[in-house]
Amino acid sequence: MTIQWFPGHMAKARRQVTEKLKLIDVVIELLDARLPLSSRNPMIDEIVSGKPRLILLNKSDLAAEEITKAWVRHFAENGIKAIPIDALSGRGVSKLPQECEVLVEETMQKRRAKGMQDRAIRAMILGIPNVGKSSLMNRLAGRKVAQTGDRPAVTKAQQWVKVGKVLELLDTPGILWHKFEDPLVGLRLAASGAIKDEIIDFQEVALFVVAYLRMYYSNALKERYQLAELPESKLEILTEIGRKRGCLVSGGHIDYDKVAELILRELRGGKIGRISLERPDDEFTLEMARVSMDELTPY
Repeated sequence: MTIQWFPGHMAKARRQVTEKLKLIDVVIELLDARLPLSSRNPMIDEIVSGKPRLILLNKSDLAAEEITKAWVRHFAENGIKAIPIDALSGRGVSKLPQECEVLVEETMQKRRAKGMQDRAIRAMILGIPNVGKSSLMNRLAGRKVAQTGDRPAVTKAQQWVKVGKVLELLDTPGILWHKFEDPLVGLRLAASGAIKDEIIDFQEVALFVVAYLRMYYSNALKERYQLAELPESKLEILTEIGRKRGCLVSGGHIDYDKVAELILRELRGGKIGRISLERPDDEFTLEMARVSMDELTPY
């Protein structure tokens, strides 16, 4: 899936982030625990180069626990601290101020050496749309300070929020990059809900999800949709799910759009189980997500 999407407010957001960096002590990068690399904006490294950084793996309640632990190790091996959190329930969020203090200790010591008084740590929260920035801001502030919604591009302006006496947070709109060079990145983001549903092909994304689940979560797939066995054909799996769930049109034919929407909705809602759509040692390839002519022939 090759998607080009770089709305004007996102270009503006990038300029605003660059301008505000001189005021920031630490950058908090919020990623989706289900797809940490795919939910990392590659422009972020360029934009925030040189600033201390903390990674928060949000929505960890929806991701497979053992895979999230593998991602924490992966980032640690690359010199970056990563913490699994769930912004909605607050799990792991309390660690944030202390971790920020550790990251900026050297900077604060230099300020004290110059005779400057201690002040609150100024942190910037960055992440792609729908990764949970507003929910995190509200959780840290203990009140509703940012609009939330289960759709991308809810936040469109910057705002400072105080978190006790320790932190001052700058929220920013989600910044997507203009084009996903790797089609699998686009598929993972679309499956997670980071891309507006209006511009994705539901069937293509659902076929990717089914192929990925068949490879890594076959038992969860069978249990959720009451499938005795999983056919080799991804399209046949969709067909069986459609029959089980009554996703039919006149003549008893399968409504594949409806099946695809059902699968994506249940994946995003955690109905299929705790599913990670990406892993550090991932062997999944784009070819595994595609439908061959052999699969299409019977239908």
